[in-house]
Amino acid sequence: MITANQTEKLKGLSNDEVLKSRAIFGENSIIHEEKNVFLNSILEMIIEPMFLLLIAAAAIYFITGDYGNGIFMTAAIALISTISLYQESKSRSAIQTLKKLSQPNSKVIRNNETVEIPSEEIVIGDLIQTEEGTFIPADGVIIQSNDFAVNESILTGESMAVFKNESATDNTVFLGTVVTSGLAICKVTAIGNKTQLGKIGKSLEEIAVEKTPLQLQIGSFVKKMSIVGLIIFGIVWAINYYNTGAVLDSLLKALTLAMSIIPEEIPVAFTTFMALGSWRLMKMGIIVKQTKTVETLGSATVICTDKTGTITENKMSLAMGYTFANDAINSDFSSELSIELLTIAMWASEPIPFDAMENALHDAYAKLNIVDERPNFKLVHEYPLDGKPPMMTHVFENKNGTRIIAAKGATEALIATSNLSEKEKEQVLTAMKTMALEGYRVLGVGVSHFQGNNYPQKQQDFKFDFKGLVAFYDPPKANIKATFETFYNAGIQIKIVTGDNAETTATIAKQVGFRNADKTLNGDELMAMDDATLKTRVMETAIFTRMFPEAKLKIIKALKDNNQIVAMTGDGVNDGPALKSAHIGIAMGKKGTEIAKQAANLILIDDDFSKMIDAIAMGRKIYSNLKKAIQYIISIHIPIILIVFIPLALGWIYPNIFSPVHVIFLEIIMGPTCSIIYENEPMERNLMQVKPRPFTNTFFKLNEITISIIQGLLITLGLLFIYQYCVALNYSETTTRTLVFLTLIAANIFLTLTNRSFYYSIFTTLRYKNNLVLIIVSATIVMTASLLFIPVFTTFFEFEKVSGVQLSLSILVGFLSVIWIEIYKIFKRRKVLL
Repeated sequence: MITANQTEKLKGLSNDEVLKSRAIFGENSIIHEEKNVFLNSILEMIIEPMFLLLIAAAAIYFITGDYGNGIFMTAAIALISTISLYQESKSRSAIQTLKKLSQPNSKVIRNNETVEIPSEEIVIGDLIQTEEGTFIPADGVIIQSNDFAVNESILTGESMAVFKNESATDNTVFLGTVVTSGLAICKVTAIGNKTQLGKIGKSLEEIAVEKTPLQLQIGSFVKKMSIVGLIIFGIVWAINYYNTGAVLDSLLKALTLAMSIIPEEIPVAFTTFMALGSWRLMKMGIIVKQTKTVETLGSATVICTDKTGTITENKMSLAMGYTFANDAINSDFSSELSIELLTIAMWASEPIPFDAMENALHDAYAKLNIVDERPNFKLVHEYPLDGKPPMMTHVFENKNGTRIIAAKGATEALIATSNLSEKEKEQVLTAMKTMALEGYRVLGVGVSHFQGNNYPQKQQDFKFDFKGLVAFYDPPKANIKATFETFYNAGIQIKIVTGDNAETTATIAKQVGFRNADKTLNGDELMAMDDATLKTRVMETAIFTRMFPEAKLKIIKALKDNNQIVAMTGDGVNDGPALKSAHIGIAMGKKGTEIAKQAANLILIDDDFSKMIDAIAMGRKIYSNLKKAIQYIISIHIPIILIVFIPLALGWIYPNIFSPVHVIFLEIIMGPTCSIIYENEPMERNLMQVKPRPFTNTFFKLNEITISIIQGLLITLGLLFIYQYCVALNYSETTTRTLVFLTLIAANIFLTLTNRSFYYSIFTTLRYKNNLVLIIVSATIVMTASLLFIPVFTTFFEFEKVSGVQLSLSILVGFLSVIWIEIYKIFKRRKVLL
């Protein structure tokens, strides 16, 4: 048995010894063959359809002797590639930062004290302290242990836990295995690639990451548009070749249209939004382990939360006790019976506590003016916390053969193993309910007597003398009531899933404004239900009590069967399967076990449940802004495609109004608009007052895509109007091109501003705090002005100076082709108000 005194005797390595060991043996990390990330990024970019089209266009310019356009295209390729690689690098950097933060820490004994360090900093010779719910961070041998068991399935494939101690033949522990019970202090013998896990080349990380529905739909959309672009490319090339007989020139004009069709900005925008969204969440104290989780956050419809440490502070204090012998409840532990009750509870506790209730017992016991006999006894047998409901038992013995068998756990568990009459059981349950209805968490306490060393296989096979109850108070968090109200207003259901009893949980729930606190269901009742019944009951029930891992999994499955998007909080070893099963697993950063953290998708660094409001709000904001960016991309691509295709297909006087250089200029403008402006947009104030969007819905909803198409078509009408206006007035091709181009630029600017919200007016969104809007719009205006007023650019782009009236007309038509959306927004707001 490990005692506090024993751990103090283990000094561990000094700082100098740590440095020497690291210099000799290196870092504790499994090093795989490093991939050249930058080279891979370049290779991926080169095979993109848009990049290939740009290269083809530049090559044709050089082949035909048009070196000016060839050089411009080459420079444009370099610029676009640089922007793309920078955005990818920024996204990758954000992901790597998050990945580093989500790596587990470990407890080590150094310089005669226990400290917590990143697992990578462990060195050979370190003394590591591993306890229930943690991963073993390195290979080692057990020095001291308490009821220590590990799951070594990652190495052996065997799912059953293996009990180990310092005196056993097998006293070794291995990197990546999981502590399922107890505590041990181990001396590190191998780290990194020298560990058993490192030698066989296994990784603790997931090898393949499944794509989300939105990723799949974006990929499918871009692929389909690429195919459409290829088909239209062939048609346009054929028409041009038929009209001119010039192969390369026809090919160049066909490339212009193909470039305008491919929406290559969409995948870039998706990656940027998700990565930077995860980075922003990290700044708020929320670690997102996989960026795809951000997409799911905004869809959460149900949050399953534990009570202790989530709704409450997890700061237990011993509030009162019930002594069975005199059927009395009191908060004073000075009487002989109360001292006996508290002492037995201590015998049933771990010598080095890591549970909040055991910490409270230690604190209360230390205040008693009695001699602690535990150092004179040795722990000879131990039963870890188990059962439904759970209990735990310790068997101690001293040199004289005196034996103490102490147990504590759920009241029902102790009653079931005690020699109580029906009347006495009712008496105990009445006392438990009395304390539970005041919001106290209640544990039963008992002692047993057993001769010989052939201990029962299960602790429940002992017959206990029921001694009484100890009650703990864990105050609710100050902000939890407001947190619940925010979730309710956002259309999100909350369900409490706890191992505590119904009375205690319901009392605390009512104190914090939790709705439907009287609708409860316990674990045994839940497990007895068939799937159809549970599917109905799970939606009606607000509080699930006396839960255990199998019951939690059934809750998650039943909610999923009801098409709910489930977020679940957890911190213990037993929460791992349910956290993994939920759409969004949420672990606590401080009190959460490493098992819970590894199974979860999110980690709340400060254990602050209210941060889930920020997480869900961020998820909704990112999805909303991504949708705006994609709708903008679709809307602005339509007029570019049609203004290139229609004059050619219909044989108008100026069939090739735009060339590849014009399309590339527009691409340079559109890329930052969708990936920078919209990503940086603040959250709209109504986002947390609407119901969660169905997870299957994406930006391709019919009404939303229809709006984008209408926007694109109306901008196209504006461009065609300007085109025909110029032709009617016998303007030259360069003047016509200039005015059509200016109209498109004006429409693009107004589209950027109006699409910042599809609900609030442009006058509202202009007050949004997003400095990048002014920067990008100003840069667009300056770049466009340079094409008109700097002769070398004007000549190169085949433009010419226009009058103030002509410029004003282009701006007005661009404005009118877009501003109609504000009328749509007015009707939308009125509909919501009605």
